[in-house]
Amino acid sequence: MAEQKKKKKITVNDLTAAEKLRLLCGDGMWRTASLGGKLPVVVMSDGPVGLRTERVDETGKTIMLPAVAYPSTDVLCNTWNEDLARRTGEALSSDCADRGVDLLLAPGVNIKRDPLCGRNFEYYSEDPLLAGNMAGAYVAGLQESGTGACVKHFCCNNSEYNRLYQSSEVSERALRELYYKPFEIVCKSKPAAVMCAYNRVNGVYASENEKGFSVLRECFGFDGVVISDWCAVRDRTAAAKAGLDIEMPFSETHYKKLCADYENGKLSDEALNAAASRVLDFVYKLKERTDKRKVTRNEKERQTIAREVAAEGIVLLKNNGVLPLERDDNVAVCGSYAKPNSADYLTAGGSACIENRLTSFDLVRALDSRTRGKVTYDEAFGARACTFYGDARAAVLSGAKADVCIICAGTGRQIEGEGLDRETMRLPLVQERAILSAAAENTQTVVVLFAGAPVDVSPWEHEVGAIVYAGYLGDGGDEALAELLLGDRNFSGKLATSFPVFDEVSRIVDCTTVGVTRYEEELSVGYRGYAENGRGVLYPFGYGLSYARYEYDSLAVEAVGDLMAEVSYSLANVSHENGSEISQVYVHPVSPRVSRPERELKAYKKTEIAAGYEERVHVLLDKTAFSYYSTAKGQWQVDDGVYMIGVGENCKDIYLSACIVIEGGKIVSVAVEED
Repeated sequence: MAEQKKKKKITVNDLTAAEKLRLLCGDGMWRTASLGGKLPVVVMSDGPVGLRTERVDETGKTIMLPAVAYPSTDVLCNTWNEDLARRTGEALSSDCADRGVDLLLAPGVNIKRDPLCGRNFEYYSEDPLLAGNMAGAYVAGLQESGTGACVKHFCCNNSEYNRLYQSSEVSERALRELYYKPFEIVCKSKPAAVMCAYNRVNGVYASENEKGFSVLRECFGFDGVVISDWCAVRDRTAAAKAGLDIEMPFSETHYKKLCADYENGKLSDEALNAAASRVLDFVYKLKERTDKRKVTRNEKERQTIAREVAAEGIVLLKNNGVLPLERDDNVAVCGSYAKPNSADYLTAGGSACIENRLTSFDLVRALDSRTRGKVTYDEAFGARACTFYGDARAAVLSGAKADVCIICAGTGRQIEGEGLDRETMRLPLVQERAILSAAAENTQTVVVLFAGAPVDVSPWEHEVGAIVYAGYLGDGGDEALAELLLGDRNFSGKLATSFPVFDEVSRIVDCTTVGVTRYEEELSVGYRGYAENGRGVLYPFGYGLSYARYEYDSLAVEAVGDLMAEVSYSLANVSHENGSEISQVYVHPVSPRVSRPERELKAYKKTEIAAGYEERVHVLLDKTAFSYYSTAKGQWQVDDGVYMIGVGENCKDIYLSACIVIEGGKIVSVAVEED
């Protein structure tokens, strides 16, 4: 390595045409080409929620190395805590340093357009601002600690159905305001790479999407390399001409075709030199970063961060007073998700899955060690969640005798994961039966959901005493969950994705044929669409309960620039419990000139407030809070008019309001509505 550092950096002018062509293709499954030792090698690995590193053992078998398991991205985003996202990136960088990984293939920032998408667990949100901000903090933490980030999947990979072939048919405005927006925001953190998607975008494969790559580089300021998803390239020459720099993994067939096309004049020297230059710059910059990298957090510290994410990302959806548990309560725990003997229970499948995950997860032990009452356990149903195990009747009777019955239900690797979409938002029937049977015998029934996406709880929600959305938890998640259930910690997570009442009203892919998905809803995605169409949502975007109670008051809005306003308000914790509140600021124009969503998140803040105290919250609304993308002008536009500002605890419960008047590209007046 020391000798390599002393070598003069190679420029594109130092390479032959053959070497440049070779540089555009990976070396094997996880590495870049070294050109016979001329260049440093970049080692890549999967791992948005835990480093997924492959090795070949002495028998020639490919194995996964043990790694720290972090909560799913869905859980991380439910924290709404950008500092925690940054620390997660920092922790993962130490994982990468341990394993000699230079580029982490994460994070995924695709919008959760379809509630049934199988990969929603590894994406952030249905809202582009929240997704972009959280992902940007994650990338900053990862890269400032010495490891490169590869943001994915560009673009419009919003379901897994027929993803290798289907075309996402989407308007330019929806692209700019929703599907490109998280990438635009995360580009401010200067990710080392962006990964293209498998699908087509408006008929063109994402690997050949020259228009999209141009927006990425020229409009968003992206200066890294574009890497293909694994085997996503159909025509290497067309992809190179469009702006895709590195194809992964290496394909002998594609490489030979690329060389032949170059010889036949189908790939210009200009395009070849541009791509090769970007790859050289990427390799040198990344290796300079990783050569200076140190393991800044040991494994125990990384596990502590994973546990903190779980503690802040678990969301309390319903509570009739059964939580927190009393120390003397006799508690009956039911369901294999509470004490799994396989990672299948508490993780989804695909490239974001690490094989050794969570086999030590034991909610029963975590509760038993903290209570004076008796904690019993019945498995009842297993990982596939389609059949009962043991005596289900005995489990229900055990719950009936206890002070509190906790049903641990969910999905898992058999239902959610890369390459498949869920068939329904409902839990498997055996789980719904277990919940209803338990609740019929004990009104103090708590349901804990282990899933990576919204669950339709309407068939049994009204029968149970409390509902907790845990998501897929990482190392220490059982301890974090037990602390929350017992009140040792307060719930502070809020939903980054709406929970609709019925999957029928939220099913998006009914606009899908075998080869095309029509994004007919335009901007009406997630809470934007539910608000506009009046569709049933049981738990709205931004929703989450707490043991504390907060009051909003004293809104003030002040223009601090032509199109910039400071919004401030008071948050009081009027309870006896310390807590953290995620307050949210939404904007919508009154009588807009073009179609605009009725409500859009434009700012938010997570504020820790001690019991009985009050904090003053300040957020800034800039030009982007009032703008939309004008397809007629091909640019972002702010129209004159009146804009309503709403402050509240979620997208439906708005407590403070004000209006801003914009004329001639300036804020000319502000009025706060009285309570």
